[in-house]
Amino acid sequence: MSKEAPLISVSNLSIGYGDYVLMKDISFSVSRGEIFFIMGGSGCGKSTLLHVLTGLIPPLSGKISIDGANFSKAGEKMRHKIMQNCGILYQSGALFSSMTLSENVALPLQQYTDYSPGLIKELTSLKLALVGLAGFEDFYPSEISGGMCKRAGLARALALDPEILYCDEPSAGLDPVSSRLLDDLILDLNHSLGTTFVIVSHELASIFNIGTDSIFLDGDTKSIMGRGKPGDLLRNPPNDVVRRFLTRGAKK
Repeated sequence: MSKEAPLISVSNLSIGYGDYVLMKDISFSVSRGEIFFIMGGSGCGKSTLLHVLTGLIPPLSGKISIDGANFSKAGEKMRHKIMQNCGILYQSGALFSSMTLSENVALPLQQYTDYSPGLIKELTSLKLALVGLAGFEDFYPSEISGGMCKRAGLARALALDPEILYCDEPSAGLDPVSSRLLDDLILDLNHSLGTTFVIVSHELASIFNIGTDSIFLDGDTKSIMGRGKPGDLLRNPPNDVVRRFLTRGAKK
């Protein structure tokens, strides 16, 4: 039996801004159903890579394929269609402060579907309940905690039932308890819905608790210096750079 083709395939990708190159000629793939972490030190290009993967900025060179479609060369209409199968959880949650949680989550449904207002309201409540926010439909972002805002952002990212969910530092700014609750929620969604997660993070607890595959970006060499299951990389680090990153804070 032939191996299933990767859901996301990145080939010889270079990213950066103008003449400034952050990563050069990197290649990796993400299998369907993975919780895939992009890790590395500050400034190495993790978030920039995520922005390239989601089409927010163009790559300097190389190819990105999503479910067999050439995303990096797609026209605006095709790229728009591909991204309807992808959700994005931004680092801050990126909720509109003047809108209730229900109104925030309803936005993608209003923009990309022809559902009736009644069905949109029903689906919005369902998505909020899915992330543990049942009963908070009429709350504003300023009225809830940071962890709840992250979960509301996740509900909005899930509004269109995407196959891929990109997350930029989802645990940033959260206390350890809220961070673990968010990790548990990501695991639940992965297991129950089969959602593939691509997560930018440097949070070791999250990486080891829920990561099924990963790459390590190194800013000095502008390359991928490690790839594989986080636990395997910890047990058998490919180099000192990866070892130091994965064991930082460990007792001597």
